[in-house]
Amino acid sequence: MYLLENIWLILFFAWGLPLGFLVTINNGAEKMYPGMIISYKLSPFLGIKLNWITEITHVKDNECFVDEQRIGPYAMWHHQHKIEPIEGGVLMTDIVTYQPPMGILVALANSLFIKNQLHEIFNYRTIALEKRFGKFNI
Repeated sequence: MYLLENIWLILFFAWGLPLGFLVTINNGAEKMYPGMIISYKLSPFLGIKLNWITEITHVKDNECFVDEQRIGPYAMWHHQHKIEPIEGGVLMTDIVTYQPPMGILVALANSLFIKNQLHEIFNYRTIALEKRFGKFNI
């Protein structure tokens, strides 16, 4: 259970995000709850700074939570985080549904840039977790 709880804390405090993400849990809460607002400041492209605000909409402690964008770069963002104990470790699954803002230029940017950047963020988190807890092969 120790490993599961530690990974839950890492997800909650967003310690697995790459440099360039400044995360603020607006009310300083120490526990995640539905309705919690989280603010991010990020520079995803050419140093352009963006504000991104998400709301935690569902929580099952040490199992899963969902964050949804309220203000930010996407027309829609829904991210479900799941963790579950398995023999020898913890399986973490992310289900991300998003829609870039409208327009042909943004659709092109999605295929060339946004998908790759999201992939890099999740890879960064995987590497950070593996450094801290060790690599696990399924």
